[in-house]
Amino acid sequence: MPKSAYIHIPFCKSKCKYCSFVSFSKLELANDYIFAIKKEIMADYAGESLETLYFGGGTPSLMDIDKLSDILSKFNLASDSEVTLELNPDDASLEYLTQLSQLGINRLSIGSQTFDDGILKLIGRRHNSEDILNAVNLAKKAGFKNISLDLIYGLPTQTINNLKTDIQKFLELDIQHISTYGLKIEPESYWGKNSPQIPDDDTQADMYEMINGILENAGFYRYEISNFAKKGYESRHNLTYWNNKEYYGFGAAAHGYVDGVRYANSKSIENYIKAPLEYEFSHELSAKEKLEEEIFLGFRKREGIDVLLINAKYGIDFVNQYKDILEKYSAYIEKTSAGFTLNQQGVLISNLILSEFLD
Repeated sequence: MPKSAYIHIPFCKSKCKYCSFVSFSKLELANDYIFAIKKEIMADYAGESLETLYFGGGTPSLMDIDKLSDILSKFNLASDSEVTLELNPDDASLEYLTQLSQLGINRLSIGSQTFDDGILKLIGRRHNSEDILNAVNLAKKAGFKNISLDLIYGLPTQTINNLKTDIQKFLELDIQHISTYGLKIEPESYWGKNSPQIPDDDTQADMYEMINGILENAGFYRYEISNFAKKGYESRHNLTYWNNKEYYGFGAAAHGYVDGVRYANSKSIENYIKAPLEYEFSHELSAKEKLEEEIFLGFRKREGIDVLLINAKYGIDFVNQYKDILEKYSAYIEKTSAGFTLNQQGVLISNLILSEFLD
């Protein structure tokens, strides 16, 4: 049974130029939307004790405390559950953050992206660098001891030196987790239709390697391709995905994985409100698909894949079945005590390597 749940809050005051996530400025629908989410939870959630709960978006921090409390009341949370909420820096106030902490939310993921005010304005963010500092300091005052910041690299006008300055400012904040994202221009985004000039692939690779070097020297361990944490502060919720475990997905455009079935809800907020129990997509995975996902997701982790676990779970001989791929990419795939992992150079071409494991 799933031990995790994701809640999608699709509301945003405005859309960032790089964003392709399902989000809307239709805040007038918030009450109807929360009612629909509760209906979906009561229909699908079996009441088991959850280890992680994640409010993503969109901008969950646009929701008032009563609405978040209403959703949380529907779940049975373990005493040590990790409960995360994504927060925009300009939504932070000591009163709101204190109420979040009192509600049981114990981890914040703050959408900072960069400390460069010029770039923040260019990419369509509503906050500035001072708002980031303020949000982190207020979160600490409110009692949060598990704070993550987002960092995007490969942005228009961004240079290696800009990025180095960003990383140093992130480190000065004494936070526990940093998620890094190389900019990808998606067709559905503003920039997908109005393409900006961005650093080339080689420069982005240099940026990624620099991020790795500085963060790891500062005590942040890269436990997954894009995520760094101080010891004990890895995102337990996101590890649910990378460990290929099942989870609920509630809300418009939310994805879930329950009883071997991957499903997605309607991307239309109006359609979701009308019929929150109807999936837009669902697919029961075959044994072969489950194996491929186990490999693909497992290789994203720094620790890599556990060969004995995979052999026992899927009744195969991993080394024999994939010996050609392992030999072809032997310069990029390293042996571990439990199986295999991608080395630093392998991470840079991970999409190419991992595609070989997919039929």
